[in-house]
This record gives sequence, structure tokens and C-alpha cells, in this order.
Amino acid sequence: MVVGSKSYFAGRSTPRTPRDLTEHVCINLRTSTYGSLYEWEFVKGKRATNARVDGTVTFNNAYDIFEAAKAGFGLAYLPEEMVRPQLLKGQLISVLEDWCPVWPGFHLYYPNRRQPSRAMTLLVEALRYRA
Repeated sequence: MVVGSKSYFAGRSTPRTPRDLTEHVCINLRTSTYGSLYEWEFVKGKRATNARVDGTVTFNNAYDIFEAAKAGFGLAYLPEEMVRPQLLKGQLISVLEDWCPVWPGFHLYYPNRRQPSRAMTLLVEALRYRA
């Protein structure tokens, strides 16, 4: 989801399409895997697009991005599960909802710089091939 705080949106327009993000301050994610900035992914119907966003702050993890969004530093692209409580409380505002469909299936995040344990390897394999 793309979210921003009430204070961020004070006096700013609401983006209606991913292209409108060029008029906004966005909080970037630097991926540890590639070392580059993550391109935000959007899908509407059969149309998919990626957006390179600009902003004044960049982090390498979602938790710092989340805190920066709550503090009003800009728009953030975060998992719905992470932001849902603040959306329900009205602390964050969601935009571009029709461009951010829920992805089916499991999503597993884990550190990739360490050799995974045998238990982690078995868990990943079990989830990957589950019918």
C-alpha cells in the first residue's frame, strides 16, 4: 500500500495514478540484495507498471520507512499488514488503492546474508510447494 500521514497530506493533492508520485516526496527503500532503490510496483487490471520515486530519505528496511511515514516525511510503499492498525486509527491515509491489489499466496521475509538453518530451509521448501 502507498500511505502517508495526515500531516504530509496537509496542503498537498492526492495522487490518482502512479505517475502522480512525481509530484510527491516519497520514502525510498535501498535493497540489500542489489544495492539499488526499489521500484514501486503497481497493477491495475492487466496493466502493470513500476515507478521510480524521489524523496529526501532512504532506508534499508521497512520499519524505518514506516516510522518516517508516520512522522510525515513522505509517502511510503509498505505491506498492508504493517500499516493496517494506523489506517484504522486514521493516523495514516492510503492512496492509489486501486493500483495496489493484494497478492495471493505466502510472503516470507528473512535475512539472506546468512546461511539458513536446516529448519528454515525446510520451512521455505514446504511453503513454496504447498498446494
